[in-house]
Amino acid sequence: MRITRRPLLTSFLAAPGLAAAQAAGDVFQSEKGAFRLRTLTAELENPWGGGFLPDGRLLVSERPGRARLMSPDGRLSPPLAGLPEVVAEGQGGLLDLQPAPDFATSAEIFFTAATWVEGGVLTRLSCARLTPRGIEGVRPVLDAAPAQPRGRLHYGGRLAFSPDGAHLFLTTGERNENRERAQKLNDLAGKVIRLTRQGEIPRDNPFFGREGLRGEIFTYGHRNPQGIAFNPATGGLLVAELGPRGGDELNLIQPGRNFGWPEVSYGREYSGRQIAGGRTSGPGITEPLRHWAPSVSPSGIQFAPVHAQPLWRGALYVACLNTPGLLRLQMDGDRVVSEERLLWGRARLRQVLFAPDGGLLLLTDESRGRVLRLDAA
Repeated sequence: MRITRRPLLTSFLAAPGLAAAQAAGDVFQSEKGAFRLRTLTAELENPWGGGFLPDGRLLVSERPGRARLMSPDGRLSPPLAGLPEVVAEGQGGLLDLQPAPDFATSAEIFFTAATWVEGGVLTRLSCARLTPRGIEGVRPVLDAAPAQPRGRLHYGGRLAFSPDGAHLFLTTGERNENRERAQKLNDLAGKVIRLTRQGEIPRDNPFFGREGLRGEIFTYGHRNPQGIAFNPATGGLLVAELGPRGGDELNLIQPGRNFGWPEVSYGREYSGRQIAGGRTSGPGITEPLRHWAPSVSPSGIQFAPVHAQPLWRGALYVACLNTPGLLRLQMDGDRVVSEERLLWGRARLRQVLFAPDGGLLLLTDESRGRVLRLDAA
């Protein structure tokens, strides 16, 4: 879907809001205290990712191929002009969208999308500038090659910048049709990829300079990782990935590690058959921090930052698609010590975000997608 409208970024604040925040909201009880749930907007189509600009607005992606700006009270801009075409089929489309750490001076944003190239479709990482005219100067940074002629699943596509802003991490799915791609070190599918802020390969990556191997690879053996976040307490990098029938994982990422897919799995095929003969571990394979069976289908994850409301602190939050809801994983360093299920069964959640004022925001994976806000009651 190609975006042709060219609104001014500054115009939407003066325009009528497309959806206003609910004045009150419902109150729920958690183990840590009561919280209030409000809907900021319900006018997005399958929102997938986003990040906050220095002025407090949320830059948010919609999977069919649009990006918008949302004010803190939920008012939405028209679609921003300038995005390239995406393959909005199956699980593909416009995926994550993140302002660069130095956005205030560079105006740069990074985004991922399912993209047609010669030979098929792949996950592409691109960079662009956000201006008052829209999104300009789009340039490809990395293609998770090789392209695949068949299959509409498992693109990965989540982005995270290192705490010092020097490196960018990208997750890629193994694209489902040929799951062995996750184990191949000359193939960028089924990986966690590490680049410099400028999009180059860091010389200290584990496979840098090794003949026949892709130096961008940081870890491998991943199925469909859609959550990635740094732990502010430890600096550790955690990734959540969707397993098959059961076998969803939370992994602590360390350079060069093999996380096993599809040679081992805690899940089963959707038919119920065993995977890899039922093996859950093996030589040279790193065990997950946590796995779930039955599935919770984890998508985006986020640690509560230091400025979060006290109710949310000390935990990792996981947006779940099936069963839909929000997981709160209480942490001791990089170790999960307890789990609480919030808003369970209420809505498919695609991503978790923390607003600049410390509130918790959720993006729902719906055709009339919502941005939900949770505050201590």
